[in-house]
Amino acid sequence: MLTIFERLKDIALEIDKAIKNEDLGYSDQQNATGDEQLKLDVASDSLIEHTLKKVSLVHSIISEEKEEIMPVNPDGKYTICYDPLDGSSIVDVNLSVGTIFGIYDRGNLSGSGLRAAAYIVYGPRLELVVAVRGKAPRHYRSGARGLFSSRAPVRLNEKGKINAPGGTQKYWSPTHKAFIDSLFQEGYRLRYSGGMVPDLHQILLKGGGLFSYPGAQDRPKGKLRMLFEALPFAMVFESAGGEAIDDRGRRLLDLTPEHPHATTPCFFGSKYEIGKLREAYGV
Repeated sequence: MLTIFERLKDIALEIDKAIKNEDLGYSDQQNATGDEQLKLDVASDSLIEHTLKKVSLVHSIISEEKEEIMPVNPDGKYTICYDPLDGSSIVDVNLSVGTIFGIYDRGNLSGSGLRAAAYIVYGPRLELVVAVRGKAPRHYRSGARGLFSSRAPVRLNEKGKINAPGGTQKYWSPTHKAFIDSLFQEGYRLRYSGGMVPDLHQILLKGGGLFSYPGAQDRPKGKLRMLFEALPFAMVFESAGGEAIDDRGRRLLDLTPEHPHATTPCFFGSKYEIGKLREAYGV
């Protein structure tokens, strides 16, 4: 699997270069769920596909931007699911965005089949976080000449200070709104950019807090896709000493999506915040 992680570093450098130098406008294409694609979405997707096809360990790939599974190497061990450019709608205002990877056993696209997860942050610094089942996440930062140096392992405190609530508030349930308000009453700080990767990265590096994207009136099953977003970050948070659950209190890594683009309500946080969520939701 180390070969895959090395290729992720190559991908990080190339997409970072594209973000800084290429056209940020919309293409004439749509992704698998009908959303208009930015030219950077298309370029990032193509770059990742081209790179992963060369890795013998990779059996198949699934992009959030495409409908179908793409076979790569018949003898490969893993299926890699990826979101090429999470938060691309805020790249034109120069906020941080990212790329997310879930590395699954071939033939087992579920939480139980997830073997490793990784994400890249394209911000003032280029960073990569990698989590392997059973080990604390490793944090890497790109420096001179594009070389990545290892930082301290990522660890969450029992309780954090950040509250990052996703979704449109007018569609929240009364239960969820009361819960979010209760965290602010406790002194939590609002930190929400509209990009999943930078918001969750901030919670992880600041030691704790809560990121929530509930089911709501406009999106009863949530917005975030299980294979590309929710399950990979669930592994990262659990590996860092936190928790990741859905609105029924189920551990995200115990779930199996009905299809590759299935979504789920999801909550990621330190143990204290997830405990308060369970109390509020009665799960």
